[in-house]
Amino acid sequence: MKKSEFQELAGKGTLLLDGATGSCLKAKGMPANICVEDWISSNPELLIELQKEYAAAGSQIVYAPTFSANRISLKKHELENEVERLNSSLVAISRKAVGSDVLVAGDLTTTGELLEPLGDMEEEELFDVYCQQIRVLAEAGVDLLVAETMLSVAETEVAVKAAAAVCDLPMMCTLTVSENGRALFGGTAVEAVETLQELGAAAVGVNCSVGPEQLQTIVADMKKVAKVPVIAKPNAGLPKTAADGSVYYDMQPEQFAVQVKKLIECGADVVGGCCGTSPAFIAELAKAVRG
Repeated sequence: MKKSEFQELAGKGTLLLDGATGSCLKAKGMPANICVEDWISSNPELLIELQKEYAAAGSQIVYAPTFSANRISLKKHELENEVERLNSSLVAISRKAVGSDVLVAGDLTTTGELLEPLGDMEEEELFDVYCQQIRVLAEAGVDLLVAETMLSVAETEVAVKAAAAVCDLPMMCTLTVSENGRALFGGTAVEAVETLQELGAAAVGVNCSVGPEQLQTIVADMKKVAKVPVIAKPNAGLPKTAADGSVYYDMQPEQFAVQVKKLIECGADVVGGCCGTSPAFIAELAKAVRG
C-alpha cells in the first residue's frame, strides 16, 4: 500500500481499527509472564480466532502482534536473534486470519530504553533497531506500519525516519498521553502531529492511557493542526484496581461507541480500541459510525 492509497481510504469515511490484543488473548487462555510474541508464534490459533472476530466486527485494519518484537525488547527473553523469525511468523498468522479483505499493519513500539539525554539509548542505535524490524515486516508483506503506545515525540520521530529509510509503506503513529495531552517522556499530542506529519507519517494520534471521554479536547486540538488523518484508539475508560490488585476496565461496548462517536465529531478520522476493548466494542463502534 502506498501513502496515497491510505489517504484515499481514510478519505472515504471513518476508518476502523481493531481493539485490544493482549488482554483478549489472556481471556482466551494465553498464560501470563511469557514473551507474548514468541508464545503466539507457537500457538497461533487464539490470535487467528480473535482477528477473525475483529474482521467480522468491522475492523478494516488489524495489528499484527509484533508489538515488542524488536531486538532490545526480545533480549529480555534471550530472543534477540529471533527478530526475523518472529516478525515474519506473526505477520503470516495475521494474514491467515483476515486474508486480503482486511489490511494488516506491522506493529512496533518503544523498546523500553530511553533516548539520550533521559537514558542511555543513542538515536543511531534506536534507528538501527527500528530499521531491522521494519525491514522484516515489509518483506513479510504487511500493508502498512504503525508505531503505537509511543512515550515521546523524539522516539516516534526515529521510528518514522527508519520507516522512510527502509520502505515506502504508510506509517500511522500514536502516542500515549495523559489527560493534559502530554507524553510521558517528552512532547504533546499537538506537537506530535505537527512534527510527524512533516516527516511523512500517514496519520498521527493517540492510543492507550485514558478513555475516550478524556480525549475530546486533545483530539480537537490535534485536528486544528493536522494535515493528515487523526487517530484515536482509547482504552475502555480509565483503569480501575480490583481488590486482588488486578487492573480492569468497566466501560461497556455501547458506552464506548457513544464516546468514540464524540471523538469523531471532534475530528478523529481513524478509530479503534486499546486496553479493555474487544471485538464486541468494535462491533458497537461500527454500528455507531456506519449507522
